[in-house]
Amino acid sequence: MTTRHPNAGLERLHRETGWTLRQLAQEINRLGTERGTPVAYQKPSVHQWLNGQLPKESVRPLIIEAFSRKLLRPVTYGEAGFPEPAEESKNPPATVEGLMELGRQDMDPSRRSVLGAGLFSVALTVPGWQDVVGRMEAIKQNPKLRIGQAEVRAVLAMTERLSDLDDDFGGRYARPMAAAFLVNTVSPYLKAESSSETRNSMLSAAAFLCYLTGWMAVDEGAHGRAQQYYVRALELAGASGDHNTYCHVLRGMSVQAANLGHGAPAVRLANAAAEAAPESTPRMRAFMAGQQAHAYALAGERTNARTALREAERAVNQAESQLGTFGGFSSATLAYSTAEVRYALGDTLGSIQSLQDHFRLRDSTDMQRSKLIFSSLLAERQLQVGHLEEACATWNSVLDEYPAIHSGRIDEQMAKIASLLSSYQRNPIARQTSERSRELCLK
Repeated sequence: MTTRHPNAGLERLHRETGWTLRQLAQEINRLGTERGTPVAYQKPSVHQWLNGQLPKESVRPLIIEAFSRKLLRPVTYGEAGFPEPAEESKNPPATVEGLMELGRQDMDPSRRSVLGAGLFSVALTVPGWQDVVGRMEAIKQNPKLRIGQAEVRAVLAMTERLSDLDDDFGGRYARPMAAAFLVNTVSPYLKAESSSETRNSMLSAAAFLCYLTGWMAVDEGAHGRAQQYYVRALELAGASGDHNTYCHVLRGMSVQAANLGHGAPAVRLANAAAEAAPESTPRMRAFMAGQQAHAYALAGERTNARTALREAERAVNQAESQLGTFGGFSSATLAYSTAEVRYALGDTLGSIQSLQDHFRLRDSTDMQRSKLIFSSLLAERQLQVGHLEEACATWNSVLDEYPAIHSGRIDEQMAKIASLLSSYQRNPIARQTSERSRELCLK
C-alpha cells in the first residue's frame, strides 16, 4: 500500500535525528532483535517509506520507538505520517479486566517466547497520582463472594512466598505462578463484596503483586510486558490510595529504564517517584535519591548525580534501622548505587571498589539473584581494567551457583563470558572459564 505523496512527517523526523538512511535502518533492525522479531531492512526500504510507501504494520512500532529514543521525546503515529493502530483507537480495558487478560496470557509457559516479543517504550504514558487516586471503575460485584481481612492477609502472604521464589530461583520460575494467582484468586477478590477498608486493602495488595509480576517479567527480558504490569500496578495503587506502592512502582520503572541504558526516561521516572513520595523518612529519601543518582549519571548529568548520591549517603547515615522501613535501602544498597553512578560517569576502578564494598556489607537475607547479577558486573569491570585472573575467579563463583537460577538477565550475562574472554585463550584460567561457561549455557 502506498500514499500519493512523500511522507512529509517521516521526512521531518528523519532530518531531526540527523541519521543517514543506513543508520535508521540499522536502528530499526536492532529494535526488531530486541523485541524478539528480527528484521533486516536496508537503505532502499527507508527511502521507499520516505517517498510515501507505508511500512508493514508490525514494523511501524519499531520506527516510532527508534525516533522516540533518538529524540528523547514521545513520537506519535500521526507525527510520523502513519495511521493510528486499530487497538489504540479503542478504549483501554478497565483495570480489573485488563489485569485478568494480562495474567491469562502469562499463565502458559509454552507461550513465553511469543509473549516476550514486546518492545520497551521510552515514551510510555505513565499515569500521575491525581490520574489514578481513588478512581477505580465501577465494578459489578459478585454477591456470591464476600471477602474480609483474612483474604487480604492470604494475598499478602502468597505475594511474599512468590517474591522469595523469584529472589532464589529467578523470574522464569515464578512468573507463571504469580500470573495464575492474579487471575484465579486475586482478580475475583477485586470483584467480591467487602467493606470499604477491606476493599482498599485488597486493591493495595493486588497492586504490589502486580508490580512483583512485572519485576519478574523484567528478569526474563520481557520489558514491554513488564511495563504493562507496572501501569496496572499504578492504577491499582491509586485506586486504593496506596501512595507508597505507587512511588515504589515508579522507582521500579526507573530501575528498568536505567538497566536498559535509557538515561532520560530513567531520570523522568525517578524524579516522578521522588516528587510523589509521601514519606520523608531517611530510608525513603535514600531509596529515592539512590535511584535518582544512577539515572542522572546515565543521562550525563554529573552534578545532579553527585548531589543525589550525597543525599542518599546522608539519609542512610541518618537511618537507625532497616527493620520496618520502606524499600529496605541499606549501606549495601548504597554501595551498589555508588558503583553504578561511578561506572556511568567513567570511573570503572571506583565502581569495582564500590561493588566490593557492597559484597562486604551484604547479609544473609539479601537475594541470591542480585548476588549473581552484581558479581557478573564486577567480573566484567575487572576484565575491563585488565584484572583477568580476578575476573575469572569472580565469574567462576557465579558459574558455581548459576544452574539453580532461572533468570533471563543472568542467562544473558553468562552467555557473554565466552566472547569477552575470546582474546585471552592463551591464558589457561581464561580458557577454562570460557569453556565452562559454554558448557553450562548449553544445558
